[in-house]
Amino acid sequence: MTHKPNLHGRMLWRNRGFWAVVAILALPLLLGAWKGAAGQSINPNYVERIQDGKTKKPEILTWFGDPQEVKRTPEGVVYIYQTFRAKQGGLQKDTRDIKPAADTPFQLEENLKMKPRKADPTQELESSLIIRFKPDGETVQSHQYQRF
Repeated sequence: MTHKPNLHGRMLWRNRGFWAVVAILALPLLLGAWKGAAGQSINPNYVERIQDGKTKKPEILTWFGDPQEVKRTPEGVVYIYQTFRAKQGGLQKDTRDIKPAADTPFQLEENLKMKPRKADPTQELESSLIIRFKPDGETVQSHQYQRF
């Protein structure tokens, strides 16, 4: 008795591999649905879907991703999303002081200390979305969207 190759099994495996590749390629698109191709943006169509008192946190995270800032207040959690655009007038010259290489370990330590980062002078606020959750932390209490 001769053994015939299992063509059905091979086709099934190829289909699984194909769908696995499709899923892997589609995942970043689904997870980053709120981000525009040229940078981050807040999609107004998703903002319109938010219903105060009804929309849940998983939907917000699906539509907009992780917030840039999270505040915890006695009233509940607040998510803040902001997008920026380049200021009109082009790029400005970087005026930060650049220190020469250190000769001693003490000087090296001083040069490596982290300094607070200032706002980027070449960027301005384009849009802002503030979402306040109820004390349960799962349901949207209110939201505010602005374009500047």
